[in-house]
Amino acid sequence: MNSLASGNWLTLARLRAYSLILLGLAALALVALFATSTGLNDYQGRPLGTDFSNVYAAGKYVLERKPEAPFNPPLQHKKEQEIFGEKTPFYGWHYPPIFLFLAAALALFPYLIALALWQLSTLALYLASIRAILPRAEVWLSALAFPAVLINIAHGHNGFLTAALIGGGLWLLDRKPVAAGILFGLLIYKPQFGVLIPLALAAGGYWRAFVAAGVTVLALCAATYFAFGIGVWDAFRESMTFTREIVLEKGDTGFHKIQSVFAAFRLLGAPVTLAYAAQGIVFAAAAACLVWLWRSEKAFALKASALISGSMLATPYLLDYDLMIAAPAIAFLAAHGLAKGFAPYEKSALAFVFVAPLLTRTLAEQTYLPLGLFAVILLFGMVMRRSAQDAAAFRHTANI
Repeated sequence: MNSLASGNWLTLARLRAYSLILLGLAALALVALFATSTGLNDYQGRPLGTDFSNVYAAGKYVLERKPEAPFNPPLQHKKEQEIFGEKTPFYGWHYPPIFLFLAAALALFPYLIALALWQLSTLALYLASIRAILPRAEVWLSALAFPAVLINIAHGHNGFLTAALIGGGLWLLDRKPVAAGILFGLLIYKPQFGVLIPLALAAGGYWRAFVAAGVTVLALCAATYFAFGIGVWDAFRESMTFTREIVLEKGDTGFHKIQSVFAAFRLLGAPVTLAYAAQGIVFAAAAACLVWLWRSEKAFALKASALISGSMLATPYLLDYDLMIAAPAIAFLAAHGLAKGFAPYEKSALAFVFVAPLLTRTLAEQTYLPLGLFAVILLFGMVMRRSAQDAAAFRHTANI
């Protein structure tokens, strides 16, 4: 127990060894995936990089001058079947129209090249953001070994980009607030993770970043309007009903894959209204905590980690590959601990949060325990506890 409390068990040598083991397992999994594939499909008949298939199909529609088509589920599925075969499962397009620009650019290339370009370029951005937050040589290995990296690669998803935008934006916030605001504005492609950012920026008085983010969002929306017309926004608005009712509330994606409070209640059989109520309470609590923290004089690393983990808690739609976003939150808290010292159990708890994505989907499916959600709650709780302890220590010093 003393070793768990102090975190002394997690030596640098062990961190390297564990990271190498995780990387080795990930490499074997990816080699097996490609070795058992046929053409563009894996051994189960799914497209390689499963969820990237919807990005590629949507991009093809844009190149055909049919930008509204991806928001129509039957049409989107038809295009996926044309590319990957008639037995291809449906991968829905749930992004705002601004993401169509990037989808179209990627669709200019053959599928596997587009997938490689997407994953490698965004992986590089993710690694650069983590290295900036935690400038230590060993961070490269640990950042690559983070289990959510494998999940994101296997799904061809956008977790690397989201983590890079929010992590990089927060790292730049005090250095170059306008650039930070632009990165925050680009998060509009994944809007559920940006809801609390304006609140934090306003509470902290970061008005230049606040305005830059708003201008970026407006500019992207305007560009979409001029490129595709108003019809694409109407199509997006109509598609949101399908996303909400079928994907989220009914859980066609699978509640065991979603690591939110809402999904945890639905996984246990709770009605939709109760699940929304629980999610709303958590959202309000996270927002209140962030306003308090960002209005304070606490260390910026704590504010940054709390905003990332709080944003993950606030949304009802957090897939296991979205746990990539926890990486910059872990990095900020680790950087603070290395500079100021770790609180009891903090290093051990961070290790748990780090490894949780590896097991969360399987565990939730078999036992109804959303390990990823527990990890995010623990991460947010650690940051808030550390902030409160720092505040208490400051008051004690002031009274002396």
